[in-house]
Amino acid sequence: MKLLIINGPNLNMLGIREKNIYGTETYEGLLNYLREVCEAEGIEASFFQSNHEGAIVDEIQKAYGVMDGIVINPAAYTHTSVAILDALKAVNLPACEVHLSNIYEREEFRHHSYISAACLKTFYGMGFAGYREAILFLRDHCLKEMST
Repeated sequence: MKLLIINGPNLNMLGIREKNIYGTETYEGLLNYLREVCEAEGIEASFFQSNHEGAIVDEIQKAYGVMDGIVINPAAYTHTSVAILDALKAVNLPACEVHLSNIYEREEFRHHSYISAACLKTFYGMGFAGYREAILFLRDHCLKEMST
């Protein structure tokens, strides 16, 4: 199984930005955690992070016919990007949305996600563990789809 794991704007600043919300773990720490989870589950993963909406759209499009699923933390683009939503719909791969923080306990504008309309499930407020849950969910979903 191959997963594309996408992180949006400012996630490269983990450990520096808003430690009261995101903690002190770094982006490199997140990548190491994700590598360990994927290796333990026998999942091949590709990682991508960008602060640019178009680059994220391009990466989603490249996943078509190559990846089995997408885990995406669109960060601030969650609340603004119809382009990322449309890209996810276009490639029609099973996808899960992840947010480190609980977006529903934050500012009102963060309560709406455009991206969730193209995702099977959203995991939020679980820190790094939300990615693990999304990866396992997609693994189980893809295995179920293959057996039917």
